[in-house]
Amino acid sequence: MLEEFKEEEIVNKVGGRFKLSSLIQKRMVALNRGARPLIDVPTKNLMEIVVAEIMHDKIYLDMAGEVAIVGDRGPGDHGPSLEDL
Repeated sequence: MLEEFKEEEIVNKVGGRFKLSSLIQKRMVALNRGARPLIDVPTKNLMEIVVAEIMHDKIYLDMAGEVAIVGDRGPGDHGPSLEDL
């Protein structure tokens, strides 16, 4: 088990266990389809990559429940809202 899952920090960072599960699943699909990791980690394990991206505040779930990348802003998208946190 990854150490991050033993603590509540990652759950609180995303806004709950359901959102965490959804974010992990959606990001892993994107990585499987060829998306590049947003951080440099010495592993090929997709779960470890996604958890590291979350812990480094690189990804979050937007208002529509889709994976959003910090700094990749569309019209009116200025990072996570209070509901996303």
